[in-house]
Amino acid sequence: MGTVVITGANRGIGLELAKGYHQRGDEVVALCRQSSPELEAVGCRVETGIDVARPDLSDLSERLAGETVDVLINNAGIMRRNGLDGLDPETMREQYEVNSLAPLRVTVALLDRLTEGSKVAMVTSRMGSIADNDSGSHYGYRMSKAALNMGAKSLSLDLMSQGIAVCVLHPGWVRTDMTRGNGLIDADESAAGLMARIDGLTMANTGSFWHSNGDELPW
Repeated sequence: MGTVVITGANRGIGLELAKGYHQRGDEVVALCRQSSPELEAVGCRVETGIDVARPDLSDLSERLAGETVDVLINNAGIMRRNGLDGLDPETMREQYEVNSLAPLRVTVALLDRLTEGSKVAMVTSRMGSIADNDSGSHYGYRMSKAALNMGAKSLSLDLMSQGIAVCVLHPGWVRTDMTRGNGLIDADESAAGLMARIDGLTMANTGSFWHSNGDELPW
C-alpha cells in the first residue's frame, strides 16, 4: 500500500487509474479542476480546484501536508487538432502549458513530498516520438508531448541521486473524450497496463519510454 497522487483524475484514464489503485488498497489523492459523480463514487480523496496550468502551484504541497507521495502520476493533458491549415498559436501554447510545462511544475511543487523509492510517471503519447512519426499533422499536440518526453528524461537524471525513478508512458490508443470515442482499447484496460508499468519502474530502468502493453518505445 502507498499514497498515489493522480492529476486529471475526474474522467478517462485518470479516473480509471484512481479506481484501480483504490481497489487494490492504495491511498489515492485525485487532483482535478472539478470532480465528477464517477470520481466521487470511487471513494478516494479528491482535491478540487487544481488547474495544473495555473501560475502558482505552491498550495499542492500544503494540501498534502504530512503525506509521503509514493507514486505521482502526471496524467492531465489536452489535445487540440492543429494541421498546417490551423496552426493557431494560442491553442498550440495552451497544449504546451498543460502537456509539457505543467507535469514538470507539478513534480517540482511536490518534490518535498517525494522520497527515496518514490516514482513519477508522465502520461505522454507515442505521438510525441520523433522516430515513430509517420503520419504528420497534430503539430501542437506532437510538439508538446515531445517536449514532455525531454523534460521527463532530464528529470529522471536530476532525481537519480535522490532515488526517485521517473518513467514516460504511452497509454495506447484509448477510447476517451479526447479521442472522440475512437481507439483500440478502453480506459480501464489502459489504466491496468499503466499500473503494471509503474509497478515495474525501478532505478535500473528510470528514464524509459514505455507503451502500456510493455513495449519500449523509440524517442
